[in-house]
This record gives sequence, structure tokens and C-alpha cells, in this order.
Amino acid sequence: MQLTTAYSEKGNKRFLALICFVASLGGVLFGFDTAVISGTFTFVESYFSLSKIEVGWFASSALVGAIAGAAIAGALSDKYGRKPVLMVAALLFFVSAFGSAIPQHFVALIFARLIGGIGVGIASVLAPLYISEVAPPKIRGRLVALYQLSIVIGILLAYFSNWWLLNISHNNDLPATVATGIFHKYLVADVWRGMFGSEMIPSGLFILLLFLIPESPRWLIKNGLHDKGYAILLRISGVKIANTELEEIRQTDNHVKGKISELIKPGLRLALIVGVGLSVFGQFTGVNIIVYYGPTILESAGFKLDSALQFQVAIGIINLIFTIIALWKIDSWGRRPLLIWGMASVFVSLFIIATQFLIGQTSGIWIVIMLSVYMASLAISINAVIWVLIGEIFPTRIRGRAMSIATFVNWGINFLTAFVFPWYVAKIGMAAGFFTFAAMCLLATMFFYRYVPETRGKSLEEIEEFWKAKNNNI
Repeated sequence: MQLTTAYSEKGNKRFLALICFVASLGGVLFGFDTAVISGTFTFVESYFSLSKIEVGWFASSALVGAIAGAAIAGALSDKYGRKPVLMVAALLFFVSAFGSAIPQHFVALIFARLIGGIGVGIASVLAPLYISEVAPPKIRGRLVALYQLSIVIGILLAYFSNWWLLNISHNNDLPATVATGIFHKYLVADVWRGMFGSEMIPSGLFILLLFLIPESPRWLIKNGLHDKGYAILLRISGVKIANTELEEIRQTDNHVKGKISELIKPGLRLALIVGVGLSVFGQFTGVNIIVYYGPTILESAGFKLDSALQFQVAIGIINLIFTIIALWKIDSWGRRPLLIWGMASVFVSLFIIATQFLIGQTSGIWIVIMLSVYMASLAISINAVIWVLIGEIFPTRIRGRAMSIATFVNWGINFLTAFVFPWYVAKIGMAAGFFTFAAMCLLATMFFYRYVPETRGKSLEEIEEFWKAKNNNI
């Protein structure tokens, strides 16, 4: 193969940055879609006169869609490519945002949230998978962690958008164009509609920018399009790394279509257990409970809604800062240290929060401080590491479907916790809820210490060989 580009010796860093930036927008929408609901609970519950079970269904309905999206994303992307299926996810985000802003009936709102959930499920599988398949090994952890950073940015944008729109709705000096008509309906009278509808802006941008990026080079090579895949590898990494990666891909793939049954064989079976374990314990940290119910939790601690949303923005900023730290250090400190020590800190912070609720010491700033410590610990550990590891540990030929399994479990547990949480804490109290999450985090720390390997600096093909060589009885 001949070199046809001026940057083939070192690769094109701007091209790589563009690819990863666009793919990471899937994370922004992931974060925005899952967090925007946090500011709408009080309004939607009142507007539709919901019971607590219906509130749980409202919170978790998008997660049912996410389960379905995660289940189909891998098979669809293995067959049709990563890029086309990502474009479908972007369209679903847009349709869901529009549909969630206009419903007159609760069933219509749930249907719109389900559609958005399918987009979230697809994006949660394919965005980190795509980035892992285009990123050079030495900086792959940093680039895949960029996806987690984009999720955090999406969450923060949703928090800020909710808070900003709520302030608008409380403003008595609005211009005439906002004080009446359709703007009044969406920004004042039913501000929750504006909160949901604001997602149309980033989802529309995502749709347009996806036209600028190529298909995954590993997917192209796996499907016999070697010249196209090699050309993209050249443009990203330069001739030396591209030639090495091409040879490794050929040696590990050999045009054999991977079967999901391979994951129950020794070696790869442990990879599947690790992937599923990351997904299960990642949800039992309670992170998405804070994302969905953060204002509700702060209200139960004595804060008014506007103050609760303001403090949630502050917690979101802390999440962003510590995610950036994880992004900066994941390829130098490694995955294991961040994961294990960070999860130990999550356990301690959850135990303290639970104790605060148990003894009734939740008023004032201390509950916010401990929630901030909790979020910082999550951000620098499993929140940053999970998508990196899940994108790394499975062989290329079945990576899409294997990631779908792990992500399917992720969203399944997410749905379970979000649906049960309002009922659970109503029955046994907020303290017991947080003690439950703390216990799960202690188990998670021990599981990660025992089973999760270090993948820093290894190519995807080297990681696959590691699992093959692993002599285990699991």
C-alpha cells in the first residue's frame, strides 16, 4: 500500500481530535437526556397527578428504552457499521426531545422518553466503542475517558439549563414575547416542557457533525475493506503505527465472524464477568440516583427546589473537574489504581451520607459537601474507567455484541434502581437507601481488586491475547 498523504509519518492529530470530539457528543446527549429529568419531577408529578409508582415509572421509562437500545446496538453495528447506527441514535435523541416537550397525556410523555432511551442505549455502546477502535494505544484511555467527560458535560448542561429555565419562569419582568403565547407555555407555565425541548439543540448538532467522521477502521478491515480501513489508520496514526495495527488486526481477526458463544469459554469468560461486574457495580454506586433524584434528595434534606437545583449545578461542576483529572491521569496512573482507590472513597462518603440521614444531621451545607466528595470520588474512579475498560477488554470481532451485553446489564440495573428508589426510601428511609449503596460499593472494591486487570498502554489485540493466555477456572 502506498502512502498518499503528507501526514502519513506521524498521523493527523486534528483529524483524530475531530473524530473523538464528534463521537463524544453522543456522551453529551447521553448525559443531558438522563439528567434533564431531574429538574422536572415536581412539575410533572403535579401536572399529571402522579402516584409514587408512576413517578418511578417516569424516572425509569427512558431506561427501558436504553436497555433495548443497548441490546440491539452491538449486533446492528457489527452488521451495518458503527457510524450509521450512531446516526440513528442522534435522530432518536432529537425526536425524543421534541416529543417530550409537547405531550398532553402522561402516556405520550412516557413514549417520547422511551424513544430517547433507545438513543441513549445505542450511544452508550457505540460512542466509547468507536473511540476505542480509532484511538492509538498510548492515548486510548485518555480518549475513551473523553467520552465520560462528555457525559459529565451533558449532565452539567442539563443541570444548568434546568436552573436557568426555572429562573426565567420565576422572573416577573419578562419581555412581552415571553410573557404570553407559546413562549409563556414552554418557559413559564409549563417550564418542564422547555427543559425537555432544549435537548433538540445538541441533538441536531450531533446529527450534522456525524457526516464529517469516517467509519471505524477496525470495522472496515474486519469486513474486508482493508484499503479503506488502512487509509483511515494512516491518517490517524501515521505509517508506523498503522502498519503495526493492521498486522495485529489481521492476526487476531482472520476474517472469522466472532460468535457470542466465545464469551463463555475460558479466558474470555473472565472478560465477560469483568465487563458485567463493572456494569452492575457501576449502577449500585447510586450515581444515577443522584443524577435523577438529586434535587429531590436535597429537598428532603431541607432545601427549596431553586436552591436544590443551584447546589446540583455546583455538584455537577465538581463532577466535571474530577473527570478532567481522571482524563489527564488515566494513561499514566493506570485504570486499576483509579478504580480501586476511588471506589473505596465512594464507600466511605456514602456511609457518612447515610449516617447523616440516620441521625438527622442533613440541614445546612454538610450534606452538600459530602455529596460533592461522593461525586468527586465517582468521577475519578469508576465513572471514568468503566467505559474505557468495557471498550478495551473484548475482541474486535465480537466487541459490539459483547459491549451490548455489558451495557444491557448496566441499563437493566439502572432501571431497577431508578424505578424502585422512590418506593424503597419511602418504605425504609433515605438513610437505609444510602447504606444499601455503601454496602454494594464495598463489595465492588473487593471485586475490582480481585479480577480487573491493568490495560494501560496495551493494544486491543494485546489485551485479547492476555485473556486467551489467562489460565482460570471461572
